[in-house]
Amino acid sequence: MESYNIKIKTEFIKLQDLLKFAGAVETGGDAKIIIQEGRVTVNGAICTMRGKKLRPGERACIDNETELVVV
Repeated sequence: MESYNIKIKTEFIKLQDLLKFAGAVETGGDAKIIIQEGRVTVNGAICTMRGKKLRPGERACIDNETELVVV
């Protein structure tokens, strides 16, 4: 599994924005689709909320292949 640390300068980042910022998807529409399909987990649980707020220390995983750690 590939793991990437994503540094943010704000208090939180929304899940769909994290996927776009990290380059895991090209558009917000792509993020919406994979999130709604249940392909994204946040801290180990499937998350279908694209507006889910992630704070430093939390992690999102796409298809159990790519892990994005918010730092």
